[in-house]
Amino acid sequence: MTATHPGLAQRVTRIQPSPSTAAAQRVRELRATGARIVDLTVGEPDFDTPEHVKTAAVEAIRRGDTKYTPVNGTPELRRAIAAKLARRHGLAVPDAHIAVGGGAKQVIFLALMATVNRGDEVIVPAPYWVSYPDMVLANDGTPVVVACPAEQGFKLTAGALRAAITSRTRWLVLNTPGNPTGASYTAAELGELAEVLLDHPHVRVLTDEIYDEIRYEPGTARTLVQVEPRLTDRVLITNGVSKTYAMTGWRIGYGAGAPDVVAAINKLQSQISSCPSSISQAAAVAALDGPQDFVDETVAAYRARRDETVKLIDDVPLLSCTPPDGGFYLFVDCAGTFGHRTPEGTTIRTDADFARYLLEAEQVAVIHGEAYGSPGYFRISFATADAVLAEACTRIARACAALTQEPS
Repeated sequence: MTATHPGLAQRVTRIQPSPSTAAAQRVRELRATGARIVDLTVGEPDFDTPEHVKTAAVEAIRRGDTKYTPVNGTPELRRAIAAKLARRHGLAVPDAHIAVGGGAKQVIFLALMATVNRGDEVIVPAPYWVSYPDMVLANDGTPVVVACPAEQGFKLTAGALRAAITSRTRWLVLNTPGNPTGASYTAAELGELAEVLLDHPHVRVLTDEIYDEIRYEPGTARTLVQVEPRLTDRVLITNGVSKTYAMTGWRIGYGAGAPDVVAAINKLQSQISSCPSSISQAAAVAALDGPQDFVDETVAAYRARRDETVKLIDDVPLLSCTPPDGGFYLFVDCAGTFGHRTPEGTTIRTDADFARYLLEAEQVAVIHGEAYGSPGYFRISFATADAVLAEACTRIARACAALTQEPS
């Protein structure tokens, strides 16, 4: 007799695995076969966590700080987060307005879980980080994707926002600097969006600022509530230590916003994971409160890599890219390859075709643009060694040179 199993919940079947996670797994599988893959998929710093941060974690273990902490994080970490927001943005954030979770990703998910009911809409500008739409779907919401083309700097305009808002809109997701484009909103652009939002008091704003300190343009980073303080109670700022301090595996993120949303996030976390890692929290305090030389040094290295990689990519026929304002990704336009044939006779018709061709022909792993809601592009991470980037660009150029125009 064949065993039968209950069906999976719709919240699982309606979403897809993370494309970036799937791409990284594919790279691991190919490397296990001996393939010499040049991996440009992973969105994490290649630098090691600063020594003083690792030391703080070891000291926490030795003094026995290995027990449960408050659901919303240790008092020391909440103070460090408040101090960072004051230092970085001039914001005075009360303790009850701060939530701490197992990475910014978890905080974002819990915020949606706490506020989105079936049929509620969440505006997601595209290109978007791959997880936003699926997080909305997993929580019974409807992602409303708004295309933000290169001509707009890959940024949402006030007009497009106004047109997307309905009576069912609950959130706008605003990622700045953005993944995958690195686009960063100016104070003037945030002000224009704020004017629209003031006309729609039922819409909250989730600002994902995980790359806020990895910026290449002069001037202090601005966040939405700095530009328009009247939105303070409707904005949830999310961030973490993963990207800025090369702490992706430590899994500490945080949110700062209205106390009702923060309390709901904490209630959910109390039932899901009890609290973040006590040891990782001690390390995060050291990262936020300690010397910031590491940040300056790594951003300088990323800037140099960005400039060199943009030059190398722009020298490749059929490809082009816009230099990012922040983050450590290039979003490369590969539409020029469409209609060309590979040496094996396959016609490139989509960005997924081109990404597959790069992997098969030159063993370069990238993530295709459709995964970010923007067909015709692919994303590469330049958070890797200069020599790796140079080799990757050489292989990409070789792959493009091998393409031939399909007869019309």
